[in-house]
Amino acid sequence: MLGLLHGTWSYRQFIIDSIRNDFANRFARSRWGFVWMVAQPLAMVLVYALILSEILAARLPGIENQYAYAIYLSAGFLVWTLFFELLTRTLTLFIDNANLIKKMRFPRIALPLIVVGTGIINNGILFVAILGVFAALGHLGGSELLWIFPMTLLTALLALGFGLILGVLNVFIRDVGQFVTIVLQFWFWLTPIVYPLVIVPEEYRYLLQYNPLFPIVNAYQNILVYGQSPDLATLIPIALLAIGLLVVGLLLFRKASPEMTDAL
Repeated sequence: MLGLLHGTWSYRQFIIDSIRNDFANRFARSRWGFVWMVAQPLAMVLVYALILSEILAARLPGIENQYAYAIYLSAGFLVWTLFFELLTRTLTLFIDNANLIKKMRFPRIALPLIVVGTGIINNGILFVAILGVFAALGHLGGSELLWIFPMTLLTALLALGFGLILGVLNVFIRDVGQFVTIVLQFWFWLTPIVYPLVIVPEEYRYLLQYNPLFPIVNAYQNILVYGQSPDLATLIPIALLAIGLLVVGLLLFRKASPEMTDAL
């Protein structure tokens, strides 16, 4: 474990340069690169808001803003876009970079760290854009917005923990990637992002405690929609889970690294 940390620190400039190059390649020959980065999630929010706002806006207690449902959606999508990007990119990370892994000597753990760095920056840009939309809709936040920073870190750790484990397994069992893609579709709809919690029948709400993403999404909604601090009692178990998954992922990665090159 200490060797992984030492290797990461030794190659920190490589990681930083790789993150910078990722953005440069993404925006190459595009005059509106940053616009397209946030346009897709915001367009998805707009589509859901136009279709479902009349049905579900009245189910959001405590919000008098006429654009309440769009605000609620934005909070949930901010979490999901980060989690989805980090998990899906890490899932195929080692396969996508097979040639790099075979031809260059560098700590392999740098690859998921590059993905995390890029994803957090992307999410930060989206967060700023969403705050601009909120301001235009007359929904300004206060000091509770500072909670977004630790919540972003928690989301990234959870996604990296899952992604690292599944990414290593996907090198040896390619069906893992296909299976996870299907699971994520169900996961999205089993998390109160598009619909409010009150729409879930009470006898089934206890099932949400088994969804590790639910407390994080709920915390984002409390912060951005209701201007409230998150409930730490519900987040501590998720933080412990994220750390546990990350430790397991790192141990699995370390043990499987010698065989990964041959499998790729």
